[in-house]
Amino acid sequence: MSHITGAVLAGGRGSRMGGEDKGLLPLAGTPMILHVIRALKPQVGQIIINANRNSSAYAGLGYPVVGDHHADFQGPLAGMAAVLRLATTDWVQCAPCDTPNLPADLVARLWRAVGGTNARIALPHDGQRIQPLFALVHRDLLPTLDADIAAGRLAVGRWMRDQPHVEVDFSDCPEGFVNLNTPEEWASHQSCGS
Repeated sequence: MSHITGAVLAGGRGSRMGGEDKGLLPLAGTPMILHVIRALKPQVGQIIINANRNSSAYAGLGYPVVGDHHADFQGPLAGMAAVLRLATTDWVQCAPCDTPNLPADLVARLWRAVGGTNARIALPHDGQRIQPLFALVHRDLLPTLDADIAAGRLAVGRWMRDQPHVEVDFSDCPEGFVNLNTPEEWASHQSCGS
């Protein structure tokens, strides 16, 4: 969908991964972020990477890289804001850099759900909980997002539910939202041959 930008969020500190930059960790011999990009690229018109460390390594993958405009690692909302600021499309599809099993129809299902509504966010629901880091977000929310970040309101799910939104059922593929946050999860995924 050429009218949607893909935002791959790689701007965190990697605290639960011992400070490692998760997107650059190898998975089946390839940086984890490339697994995400390969799954997301056919679903969107362009890709932008949000990264606050190792920018040159990410830029070497051939996609624009943007750091947070809000200082001190304010979390995923700051990464989303950075991409919304740079994107030239009205809609941005988010995906964390540590989710190698991204659903192949993520964007299509979220896009269908916002059609004909006033929703400015489509939130996937995996059958257990919403997955806000995989949201489809409209760029006109940027001023509200910036204001909330500046005020220290950084809870992603709360912010999204405060906006006009729809929740979209993905209970048929909860594995698509599995992220590899810890060395143990990463090692386990390696041994699965993924």
